[in-house]
Amino acid sequence: MNPKLKEKIRESLAAVLPITGIVLLLSIFLVPLEIGTVVMFFAGAFMLIVGMGMFQLGAEMSMSPLGEGIGVEMSKSNKIGLAAAIGFIMGVLITVAEPDLQILSEQVPSIPNSVLIITVAVGVGLFLSLAVLRIILKIDLSLLLMILYAVLIVFSFFVPKEFLAVAFDSGGVTTGPITVPFIMAMGVGLSSVRSDKNASSDSFGLVALSSVGPVLAVMILGCCYSPKDAVYSAAEVADVVTMKDVTRAFAMEIPQYAKEVFISVLPIAAVFLVFQIASHRYQRRQRRRIVVGFLYTYIGLVLFLCGVNVGFAPVGTMLGRELAGGNQKWLLVPIGMLIGYFIVKAEPAIQILNRQVQTVTNGTVSAKAMNRALSIGVAVSIGLSVMRILTGIPIQWIIIPGYIIALILSRFVPKIFVGIAFDSGGVASGPMTSTFLLPLCIGACEALGGNIMTDAFGVVALVALTPLIAVQIMGLQYKFKMKKQQMMTKPDDMLPEDIDTIVEFEEE
Repeated sequence: MNPKLKEKIRESLAAVLPITGIVLLLSIFLVPLEIGTVVMFFAGAFMLIVGMGMFQLGAEMSMSPLGEGIGVEMSKSNKIGLAAAIGFIMGVLITVAEPDLQILSEQVPSIPNSVLIITVAVGVGLFLSLAVLRIILKIDLSLLLMILYAVLIVFSFFVPKEFLAVAFDSGGVTTGPITVPFIMAMGVGLSSVRSDKNASSDSFGLVALSSVGPVLAVMILGCCYSPKDAVYSAAEVADVVTMKDVTRAFAMEIPQYAKEVFISVLPIAAVFLVFQIASHRYQRRQRRRIVVGFLYTYIGLVLFLCGVNVGFAPVGTMLGRELAGGNQKWLLVPIGMLIGYFIVKAEPAIQILNRQVQTVTNGTVSAKAMNRALSIGVAVSIGLSVMRILTGIPIQWIIIPGYIIALILSRFVPKIFVGIAFDSGGVASGPMTSTFLLPLCIGACEALGGNIMTDAFGVVALVALTPLIAVQIMGLQYKFKMKKQQMMTKPDDMLPEDIDTIVEFEEE
């Protein structure tokens, strides 16, 4: 087996294993599950692990170099209109192929899947175009985010309440395992041509701005649909007796997902072909690597979606329904928080983020401290999500104060931390949130007789909100440590690189 693929599968196993262990314990002590249901869950988990590993390797081999290459060529062209148009087109195409969005669309009962996916894709495309213009024109990210989120907060009071949670969830799921590598690589490519002091900090922020577009787009869409009349049809676990039945249950669904994924990935492959013909950027070995990456992406995405929708998510819905329907429904809060703590702790993308922050701060803010802060923060956000289901608290009461706090913090932390924080919101709301926690909340809401559109949806949005605050608090910690170091260290005793770091920090 490819050593890199083996590494990615191990990372996926680390992300899925805590949930499978918790589900197994719940099935023993609180919610007895039939053997067939447990087997379907573990079969789905196995496909999810292999599929996610192949998919992440494929995205790394194909999406990242393609995104960086396009970013570099856009920056060299010096044609603002062309750069904005390419940003829009790539935002649309990449989002259509995003697995997290496809999973969310399957669970929203109000509108057809294709309508929701296209609406979100257009939103991402428009705001990715805006993000590209921000880097080229050197617009301050913090100021731009404050304006955009102020618009979202004001607009949220005019959107039907049944659609508000789904809108904020859409912003979280669009920044998933296929979108993040491409968009972040595009940002690196765009800023790499620049040599000014803000080039490194401006490479962050594309994901942050791309997350705003879908929220606004779905809010507008909510004014055109009537979610009150929607009926949610929960996916049920297939009734199986033998292992042959299990195999048949998955085999019957694979052709449909293979067709859908082919349609989603084909436009991106076409973009690569056109880009290579126009720029001749990649050598033969690079071209072969990217083509193999597309193959890994395709196979991995098919396995991922099939495993999630047939065996994994339905068990999450069932557990939520059973826990909420019993006499111990308040156990949902600690159980949800426990799952949230381990989900973010094991997310491969979160570990990459933590190492990135440790490198940027020269170890002043450690990966261990970041890991702990994000784990606690996401656990709290899951607890709040379950509390909303049990009490019916409107999502505005949590999401609006949260964003106000995050935006206020953005005026006091070093610029680079603002980009990292707002980018990390999408990273934290990874595949595990939409594949297990959202179905769990939907099942619980269904059992309690609540409104799924207003009460169950919103969990992805809350998970995406926490890192905005947590990372910026780390940024404040870094700021104070640098100030303290500056006060305690005499200039004559400082190394040249230390002086450069403090000078750059002062300028920020």
